[in-house]
Amino acid sequence: MFFNSLLTNFAALEVGQHLYWQIGNIRLHGQVFLTSWILLGALLVFISLGTKKMENDPKGLQNLLEFLWDYIRDLARTQIGEKVYRDWMPFIGTLFLFVFVSNWGGALIPWRLIKLPSGELGAPTADINTTIALALLVSLSYFYAGLSNKGWRYFEYYVHPTPIMLPFQNSRGLYETFITLFQAIWKYFG
Repeated sequence: MFFNSLLTNFAALEVGQHLYWQIGNIRLHGQVFLTSWILLGALLVFISLGTKKMENDPKGLQNLLEFLWDYIRDLARTQIGEKVYRDWMPFIGTLFLFVFVSNWGGALIPWRLIKLPSGELGAPTADINTTIALALLVSLSYFYAGLSNKGWRYFEYYVHPTPIMLPFQNSRGLYETFITLFQAIWKYFG
């Protein structure tokens, strides 16, 4: 009973003022969506301008976009491996560009000059909810990749070196898995 009321009190806790949008029974942080849409719109304009007149000898924005593409491709290739990196390029590229544009947009754009009825605008990655969502996406994709590559043998890690160790290893493996998730949340947020 005490624990349940404590969690309810924490769920109602808010820091600062926020602009909320009510859509049915769902309550959304309006300022996070606004800044995300503005930054993603600017990114789409940037990409469309850079790819408007494609040339064999890239110049200007096309050169910068090709540099970014090569950087993300090389990052994915070295971290994931030559065999499967192409399948993960859209996901990794999207995450990279979202975090990169959000962080730099929060650092370079004076969001506080834009007045809202309540709350203030800021970088989407400065909101803990965004970082939790990003960390959960990465964790779920990690499990998906493990299961799709190794099948049920993926879970051998949790019972290594012998299944007799399942109660002990499983808690250690699950502990490491959840610590990695929370570590990713705070890395994105910090």
